[in-house]
Amino acid sequence: MARINTSALWDQQHVLHPWADLSTLGEEPPLVISEAEGVWVSDGEGRRYLDAIGGMWCMTLGYGRPELAEAMRRQALRMAYYTPFGAMANEPASELAARLAAYAPGDLKRVHFTTCGSTAVESALRFVHYYFGATGRPEKRHIVSRVDAYHGSTYLAASVSGKAWDRTFFHYENSFVHLLSSPNPALRKAGQTLEQFCDERVAEFEQLIGELGADRVACFIAEPILASGGVIIPPPGYHQRMLAVCRRHGVLYISDEVVTGFGRLGHFFASEAHFGIVPDLLITAKGLTSGYQPLGAVLISERLLEQISGTQAAGNGTFTNGFTYSGHPVACAVALANIELMEREGVCEHVREVGPYFIERLQELRRYPVVAQVRGDHLMACIECGDGRRLDGMPSPESIALAQRVDVLCQAKGLLVRPYENMCILSPPLIIERQQIDEIVRILGRALEEVTC
Repeated sequence: MARINTSALWDQQHVLHPWADLSTLGEEPPLVISEAEGVWVSDGEGRRYLDAIGGMWCMTLGYGRPELAEAMRRQALRMAYYTPFGAMANEPASELAARLAAYAPGDLKRVHFTTCGSTAVESALRFVHYYFGATGRPEKRHIVSRVDAYHGSTYLAASVSGKAWDRTFFHYENSFVHLLSSPNPALRKAGQTLEQFCDERVAEFEQLIGELGADRVACFIAEPILASGGVIIPPPGYHQRMLAVCRRHGVLYISDEVVTGFGRLGHFFASEAHFGIVPDLLITAKGLTSGYQPLGAVLISERLLEQISGTQAAGNGTFTNGFTYSGHPVACAVALANIELMEREGVCEHVREVGPYFIERLQELRRYPVVAQVRGDHLMACIECGDGRRLDGMPSPESIALAQRVDVLCQAKGLLVRPYENMCILSPPLIIERQQIDEIVRILGRALEEVTC
């Protein structure tokens, strides 16, 4: 008890958390998680919680997997680290690159390792700028993203993120970054069909390219499903049509699969298998190691690299981007063990089996008047509270307060959900079973019923 109380005190006094509420900094003791197993986590007082957010979208194979811990131990004892720069290689990173290339769609066969999703996004965007500079088109530098998108918290990654809630007092790049309207079908005008809404959003992209000039637009970056922005699923055919626009105008397409990759939608990569597109670059992280180690990667088209390597390399031929811990051997060893477990246990097949059941059960919660919308795909979902109306991109304070009350009630009842604005976001470990899905829905239902009263 004393140890946990001391941890909470130290946290209050010394830790600045990601996305911390500075208006209450140091006032409230944190929930100190001390143990975890499977889909459950426990605090220092022995209270157990069903983790319906999978840590942060990332604990895909669940907690306490000895195979992943053993992979760490073996590699750390054999060789914990060596520089990845230049022509220096390590065996786990080399093998992992080959495994990722085998699973990747199209000609995405070259892997650039990073430390997390944010640095992978940053690296992908920098590669695009490098590519166009090396091919004699440095003016082709404009990046297009979307409102409600989230791509990370480094400078460029944050700049191409379009969540209004996250844009505070930091500086953001706006001279060459452009945000298209959100592809959220809930924003359709009265009487507008899904097809008409999709037409409108695609036409907006075409118009922007026309205004900027195709010779100045470098890339379009998109999450297949806008995860942190509220599990927003674009209308059918949206991604295929946006890719077609990119192809017509020589614009590169970046698919950010930090969340949707590694089984969340029932496939190692969802771009082609679930959405029918083969991007020019693809980003992965989170589930890549099941959250056991920090690691990210950018998968790059061989077609692009052929134009800037070998005899066609420009300048001194050096791609000056990377990190001290790029392709860290311990992290890559864990990723390899993670892939082996996913294959052996049929995790993607399991997600394709239980995912529809998860969404079906959650739809039952629409019966509560405080629920504006329930949406999701396989093992990622969102319950939106309140009236669903937004002003300047933000929900009403009353709707936000509702979601916060639901979060507090769920935690008191042994369920952890992720509150964001007026939404409760769900992304449970991929190993979740039907009875645990039933428990999630039961507790959420009780919480929603209490806030309705």
